[in-house]
Amino acid sequence: MAVRILVVEDEPVLAEALEYSLTRQGYQAYTAGDGLVGLETARRERPDLIVLDIMLPKMDGLEVCQAVRREMNTPILMLTARADEVDRVVGLEMGADDYLTKPFSMRELLARVKALLRRVDLDRKGLAEEAIVKKPGTERLDFEDLTIDLSRGEARLKGEALHLKPKEYDLLVFLARNRGIVLSRDLILERVWGWDFGGGTRTVDVHVRWLREKIEAEPAEPERIVTVRGVGYRFEG
Repeated sequence: MAVRILVVEDEPVLAEALEYSLTRQGYQAYTAGDGLVGLETARRERPDLIVLDIMLPKMDGLEVCQAVRREMNTPILMLTARADEVDRVVGLEMGADDYLTKPFSMRELLARVKALLRRVDLDRKGLAEEAIVKKPGTERLDFEDLTIDLSRGEARLKGEALHLKPKEYDLLVFLARNRGIVLSRDLILERVWGWDFGGGTRTVDVHVRWLREKIEAEPAEPERIVTVRGVGYRFEG
């Protein structure tokens, strides 16, 4: 079955060009011209990836992104006409996975799409397989009431399954496997998101905050994922 990609873009010429290019690459592309239709289409079709413009009529892209994130873990590539850091941070806070600033080349967009799909499909499996192959007998990581089952690709807190997004799980695994080691944001970004990721280290901070909300007793005063000021993070278990 072809990978399904939803394009939510209100510029007809650009939307048509995106649909054409994605179809040429073998993807099944859907288009929506405003935020409301885009959200309805996402709910109905459950696409494998969403290309989402920020500036949309009826419902802007940030609102659509936030609504999608409440219901599904579909990777989201946001398009914006503004390149400033505020837009990027706000988009990440809402749950976007990557950013592309207009104008962009179709080749770059296709590369970002391919990278996002590859990470979603292979990163979790790859991390688990790497742990099992390189460290026999460590299919489970146990930290008091927190357990990470690498063979199943899941984590549990006090026996209850944690509903983690793919990148939250990958981040938790990487931190846990390096317990007690100070890890820089750049290193985390490279190992968890990949060297070809287009976003900045703010991505790491956002995902750490999300993870803390799920595994820390007091997220505002974390004891498991500790901030090392000016450097990055250290996992205490």
